[in-house]
Amino acid sequence: MEIDKGAKWVKFDYMRDFMRDVLIGLGAPKKDASISADVLITADKLGFDSHGISRLKPIYYDRIKQGIQLPTTAFKIIKETPASAVIDGGNGMGQVVAHKAMGMAIMKARKYGIAMTAVRNSTHYGMAGYYPLMAVKAGMIGITGTNARPSLAPTFGVENMLGTNPLTFGMPTDEKFPFLLDCATSITQRGKIEVYAKLGKRMPAGWVIDKSGRSKTDPRKVLTDLTQGAAALVPLGGIGEELGGYKGYGYATAVEILCSALQRGAYMKMLTGVKNGKKIPYPLGHFFIAINISAFTDLNAFKRTSGSILRELRASKKMPGAKKIFTAGEKEHLTWLARKNKGVPVNRETQREVLVMQRELGLKKYKFPF
Repeated sequence: MEIDKGAKWVKFDYMRDFMRDVLIGLGAPKKDASISADVLITADKLGFDSHGISRLKPIYYDRIKQGIQLPTTAFKIIKETPASAVIDGGNGMGQVVAHKAMGMAIMKARKYGIAMTAVRNSTHYGMAGYYPLMAVKAGMIGITGTNARPSLAPTFGVENMLGTNPLTFGMPTDEKFPFLLDCATSITQRGKIEVYAKLGKRMPAGWVIDKSGRSKTDPRKVLTDLTQGAAALVPLGGIGEELGGYKGYGYATAVEILCSALQRGAYMKMLTGVKNGKKIPYPLGHFFIAINISAFTDLNAFKRTSGSILRELRASKKMPGAKKIFTAGEKEHLTWLARKNKGVPVNRETQREVLVMQRELGLKKYKFPF
């Protein structure tokens, strides 16, 4: 991700503590605020800048103050078996709901080999990759998906019907980093468009279309049009079928079903966040799968094989002019190595947001370099 020339660097622990204290100031219990802040700061550590500090104010702070998201989280188990559970998040903190739901899946998978939990009435849970990484740390494969407010048009359509609906995998390897595939089923997602808007940078053509099917590249206009239904994101693969856009559309639909039908949750237009002209919660659904590798094979053998696959891919013949072939999770590891001593790059617009939150909550102990 390109970094704003006016960005200022803030140490990770310092920014994590600030985000925790912001959430506590809004009414979140300290433990829950710490979980949410850790999810957010992990995004910044790994280079998912669209899901870290830049989202604290617009997605969490503002929604809690508007009353469409609760700072406290009621985690209610609706149905449970030894290897599964259905959970209601009560429109609380999505990160807290997700952390507990993946934790349940991991605990059940330790005993039964594989487990799945499904969540309804949650909220935005931040960087999807955080939760498969929980499974990886436990020596397991982790899989998660979430639906989201409508922004994606079906192939040959122009109406935003589906969310960006990431389908995310984490798998342990014998390398210094795991395999981590965390990406939307659309070409881009709203968070990245928000970053482009904050940087004052135009988007590439082919990411977003208007009602006539033409590309739109002004990120600020796109963010408004997405909310009003006048624009839609394009599925992975692109416009139409020639480059496989139907594949991204199909995967987005699969995630939508898994995030709603299993738990009798909301889906598609039920997630607009508006009813009778008034703002309401976004009752999102998620699913979490944990696969205990030891139930299938030796964990170290699995790590060696997965690592060998990644190394062979990176060592394969490169395209003329290409410097390197990457595998999923590698760029995130390299970003962490580059940032671990510097911290979070805070762009100029996010700097203003941080100062607003600090002032409104009276968090005077924090001294930022901006």
